[in-house]
Amino acid sequence: MFNFVFLDADDTLLDFLLTERAAITESFQRFGLSPTDDLITQYSAINKACWERMERGEITRDRVLIERFEILFARLGADIDPHVFEGTYQALLGQHAFLVEGAVEILAYLRPKYKLYIASNGVAATQDSRFRDAGLTGWFDDIFISERIGHHKPEKAYFDACFAQIPGFRRDRAIIVGDSLSSDILGGINAGIATCWFNYRRRPARDDIRPDYTIDTLEELKSIL
Repeated sequence: MFNFVFLDADDTLLDFLLTERAAITESFQRFGLSPTDDLITQYSAINKACWERMERGEITRDRVLIERFEILFARLGADIDPHVFEGTYQALLGQHAFLVEGAVEILAYLRPKYKLYIASNGVAATQDSRFRDAGLTGWFDDIFISERIGHHKPEKAYFDACFAQIPGFRRDRAIIVGDSLSSDILGGINAGIATCWFNYRRRPARDDIRPDYTIDTLEELKSIL
């Protein structure tokens, strides 16, 4: 049924919450802020909201990277340059890569049977470093990062650009697997391919974005593919 499998990176193959916590903790410490659970939670909520605004086309990716820290430091009353902080944070983010449980095992199962691709909205240099450190790059036929593509998930243009680079590609033989309804699943719907929601964090479903399949573990992909 499927020949082309697109896999999201963060919170699908890589545990982004662990990565984010490690990088933001060290960043706060370097700039003289105490990395309390409350501060990290505040940042995570702001960051999530900014990326969701980008997915809706309200702001650019470059604006997300700075605005999240502008908002946070304004709330804290902290006199910290968000551009300088962002540079430090991205460098540290690229130094941390934690695999989701079952990631290597499912890639070993899929690799001989399917054409595999990463579809990521992350910062290219950061993602390159993390994929390399996690040993992911060798499993994939290609890696599509939005910064290089010039469009981002869930835009149809992002997927069209990816598909154009794949010899013999067929939409009816393609599926995307990812944790985000608003990015991965909506993107797959916009692109006209099958969708599989990896909901291992047990997030609530949405009536307006309905995946073709839902799984709680990567192992369950075997029964779908």
